[in-house]
Amino acid sequence: MAVEAGAQAARSRALAVLRIRSRALAVALLPAAVAVVLLAGGATGHISGGRWGIARWITTGVAAVVLLSAAGIALVVTRARPALSPTVPISEASAPDLYRMVRDLADRLDVPAPSAIALTPDCDSWLEDRTHPAHGPPPPESGDGTPGPRGIRGLPTTRHHRAPAAPVLVIGSPFLWWMRVGELRAVLAPVVAGTGPSAHPDIAAARRFIRGLDAAVAVTSAPARGPVTRTVLAGAGCVARLLLRNCRGHAAEMERGVAAAAAERAQAVDYGLRIVAQEQVGLAYAGWDRLLTRVALPAWRMGRWPSRLDAGVVAALTELSRRDRLAEGFASRLGERPACDLLEEPGAVDEAASLLAARLFHGGRAESGPDWAPVDWQEYPDEVVDRKWRTDAARLHRVLNALGVRRTRRTTAPDAHGPTLERVLEYLTVRATEGEGGVREAEAAPDDDGAVASARTAVLAAGLSAELAREEAAEGAIAGGASAGQPPGPDGALWDDATFPLFPLQQPRTGRELLVDHVTAMVCCAAMDTAGALPGLDWLDGPSLLVRGERTTDLTPQVLSLVEEGDPAPLRNWLLHLGIRPDKPVRLV
Repeated sequence: MAVEAGAQAARSRALAVLRIRSRALAVALLPAAVAVVLLAGGATGHISGGRWGIARWITTGVAAVVLLSAAGIALVVTRARPALSPTVPISEASAPDLYRMVRDLADRLDVPAPSAIALTPDCDSWLEDRTHPAHGPPPPESGDGTPGPRGIRGLPTTRHHRAPAAPVLVIGSPFLWWMRVGELRAVLAPVVAGTGPSAHPDIAAARRFIRGLDAAVAVTSAPARGPVTRTVLAGAGCVARLLLRNCRGHAAEMERGVAAAAAERAQAVDYGLRIVAQEQVGLAYAGWDRLLTRVALPAWRMGRWPSRLDAGVVAALTELSRRDRLAEGFASRLGERPACDLLEEPGAVDEAASLLAARLFHGGRAESGPDWAPVDWQEYPDEVVDRKWRTDAARLHRVLNALGVRRTRRTTAPDAHGPTLERVLEYLTVRATEGEGGVREAEAAPDDDGAVASARTAVLAAGLSAELAREEAAEGAIAGGASAGQPPGPDGALWDDATFPLFPLQQPRTGRELLVDHVTAMVCCAAMDTAGALPGLDWLDGPSLLVRGERTTDLTPQVLSLVEEGDPAPLRNWLLHLGIRPDKPVRLV
């Protein structure tokens, strides 16, 4: 009964949306109907006279203008391309077991099977209609079954078992690697159940109308070239926004009814596993977010993209569960069959999803650089961590050179002017001075948080921010020039703005945060070059320093004491304890 109630509510709201469409069509045809009546009356002699003749001409002109405008708006709405989620297509040939599982699930739910399956580099799953004519045909296949030039190597796309009206099932790629087969089936049950309401003609028509209006608003909001085009698109945009506002409430209620009906229908499928599976969804989201912000983002900034992000999720969540003891029977769960076994080539799929994640979350500017290349997890410490620290240390010393900081007081060695940690320590140290009346006072006053915002710290932080902004602007210009020379493709609209990511991971770092990162990098470089330390990768915290095979966890408080309070003593004691020589020059990139 609950399923029928939800479906009935969705159908009633869909009819309300279609009634709005019909009323809009009636308003557009009303002047033409009046003109036809007046013209017919004049031809038959029932409506005649001078005033009626003038009215006929005016009404006919108004009707022609309204019909032409309505035709133009309808053309914009029908031809505007609705937004599609960037995904990695998965053909049945590359994942027969996954397709078989989804079809069996659809049979158990008594709903149509999805037309295709695609993966998204995110922790979510949904159905997406891709039957709009503006999307065009799928990429052509070559003789060996591989896709055309815009496809993904190793991931052929076919049209086998494709129902034209059925939506595409989009699955979050971290789910496949972290979840077991039974858990994935339980998570997908309410999603697949949504294909039932999607097949209803009224709901499908209402959704197409809403998507067309939304796409028309997007098209009319884009910059136009000529004044005539801008005027036409502005009028079409106003009408599309008006219709979209009137449909918004009905569309929201329609989708709620569809979701309620799908969730109720899925209650009978794998009910016992659904609670466990939902717990794994939250865990996967936490591990994915941690991996992107702590591990992937530093690599993307260095021009490297980790090619096995989904496999990294498993390692990160395994480490998280080991540290925090999040799950009982964790080892026995990992012994079950993982959902990625449903793929024929999980490595190729992981690589494609990882590259798409870099494009979505970091933008296209790094991809246009000469150093943009994949990196395996085994190479991550040397290719990313070591290079990141030495690049940051080099930037720190360039700014110090620009500020005129040339020497250190603690050494007279011939290489004292080289890139040493001692140079940074002396510059950031806040020394006490003798005030009037014998009162000792610092060179800086504490701020609201109790930290010293010394003048030297502020100047150095500002210099680092400016230097980093110049580098990013230069990279953006290179990326923009490279993207302008590329031929247009079916997904070219996603990368028009190549310098900005679609989903930014982090807010811009403050000057103090930049300074802390750069000083930490300089300390790590000194540790590697003078004490035999090694760069490492922590699955939860990202780049880490390994001293005598152990990960250091107490460096950040020492650096904060120097940066925020101007006190080098805690950091000097830490360096002395580990045998790190701050007076020796380090190797920079």
